[in-house]
Amino acid sequence: MISFRKLFRPAPDPREVRRPLWQAVVAAARAPHWYREGGVPDTLDGRFDMVCLVLSLVLHRIDDDPGQAAAGVQLTELFVADMDGQIRQIGFGDMVVGKQIGRMVGALGGRLGAYRAADGSDELRQALVRNLWRGSPPSDTALDHVTTEIARLRRALARMPVETLIAADRLPGQDG
Repeated sequence: MISFRKLFRPAPDPREVRRPLWQAVVAAARAPHWYREGGVPDTLDGRFDMVCLVLSLVLHRIDDDPGQAAAGVQLTELFVADMDGQIRQIGFGDMVVGKQIGRMVGALGGRLGAYRAADGSDELRQALVRNLWRGSPPSDTALDHVTTEIARLRRALARMPVETLIAADRLPGQDG
């Protein structure tokens, strides 16, 4: 006989299976080299844009396997849930959280399209300057570092089967 506790227990959140991958995306985006050698501003905006950049690369790879579309949706939902929590922690009230989340999702969507540009292309470099540095061009050395690291991550993700990626708890090249 089914106990009342089991009957009324909520089902586990299916997104939680992607939590290790989400945490790996955030860890990769917080890698110190982006901010030191790459000159990405270590600010709320800079960290947000780095998360969007790494998440975009991972979502692009997941999109290569249409059978894994649900994993991309789950990962995006974790992004939204995490951003919601971050906004609330900063102190935004309920009245503006939805609007801020809408802006963040819109920003992620724009970056997904912009970062589909080829490795090292002028289009990608322009998108990076526009997003990571808010239109103020960094040094050539910093921009070269970021584009080189993006190309490296893209190649590593391309070599990784999507099934392995969506079950991963770290991205290729992450130490530890």
